[in-house]
Amino acid sequence: MPLRNHGTAAVLARLAVACDGAILGLALAAVSAASWVKYATTSAALDRISCAPSAPISGLRAILSSADYLNEDRLLVVVRGRVQPSSAVEALSDGAVSETNGVLTPRGSDEMAVAILNTQMCLYNEWRGMFRWNFDLHALFAKSLKEQRSSSSLLKSVSFVLVEAGDWPNSGYVHVNLDGSAHPLPLTTVYHELHPIQVPPFTFFQVFFGSGYPVALLDEEKILPVGKEITAIGICRPRDEAIEIKSCQELPCFLSDMTKDEIVAELNFDAGVLFWSGILLGILSVGILGYAVIRNWWKWKEWRLRRRRQNEDLNNEDLSRSSMEQEDVPDGELCVICLSRRRRTAFVPCGHLVCCPHCATSVVHDSSPKCPLCCQDVRSSIRIYES
Repeated sequence: MPLRNHGTAAVLARLAVACDGAILGLALAAVSAASWVKYATTSAALDRISCAPSAPISGLRAILSSADYLNEDRLLVVVRGRVQPSSAVEALSDGAVSETNGVLTPRGSDEMAVAILNTQMCLYNEWRGMFRWNFDLHALFAKSLKEQRSSSSLLKSVSFVLVEAGDWPNSGYVHVNLDGSAHPLPLTTVYHELHPIQVPPFTFFQVFFGSGYPVALLDEEKILPVGKEITAIGICRPRDEAIEIKSCQELPCFLSDMTKDEIVAELNFDAGVLFWSGILLGILSVGILGYAVIRNWWKWKEWRLRRRRQNEDLNNEDLSRSSMEQEDVPDGELCVICLSRRRRTAFVPCGHLVCCPHCATSVVHDSSPKCPLCCQDVRSSIRIYES
């Protein structure tokens, strides 16, 4: 672990064990509940993808027109095909196949693409400061927060279709609608370069106080190339004379490099991990919370018993005060604090009998109880009765 995270880790550790681990138990219970919610979402998506029909692109019209799906407005299907720009389909309808118009050309490759994602990310140093000072309160989440603050992305895309592999241009096609889709695209990195950043004049003060400063700019370019074979899982419906597939927000993916079987296997694995992690974290949180409840219950009972004993001591003191005031106490048996009542209470663990019950109670209730004779720490006091 980097040195800058030690302070945050220590604070979190002390917070976790506070209240005999109750906070840690509640945190684990929250994580367990989140795991169960994700498990339910993943299981629902797994069931929908497993039950979704998987058909070649040329067979989608037969599925849409079948009796089983005549009343379905949201038919979920799984299709696999190669990426082609929509301009190629339009050129085909005009009698000539063209794959050079309506496409994008990346700077890092000679391939044609239908989507280009340019990303620039600023990288920071790991220096903690000349005097090991650290003012970064979000050190535990520094990586993700810095990436969000210092990265910028630009996605450019053109309309494209999926065609059957090997049969193009004699096969059918399906339009891919990316409107409103928040799912990631199966992009390929074609450009990756690190550019050093010139040190600004105020960098010395940032180094002195341990504040992160930029050292390099990472420039990346990813593309969705023409001809790449991908799988689309989404809502399929007729559009004019063609067929369109659109993303389903309830599913974890829309376009993927993997096949349907690979996607189902991955979701099945994720669901199993979430299921067992929810069970284990739930059992652990119940155990920790149970220990915290029992521990605090016994503390409360000890506190009640201690208060009861204190009240009994005060009552006994009130009963014996009148008799002690009337009797003549020798000087050697007077309380060393009030010098007016007889010594009747001994301190634990030193055992010195030097105070009356009233003064002994005051000593025990002090913020730092110590014996008046030996100055040893006092845990409690005990009443001494003469036979």
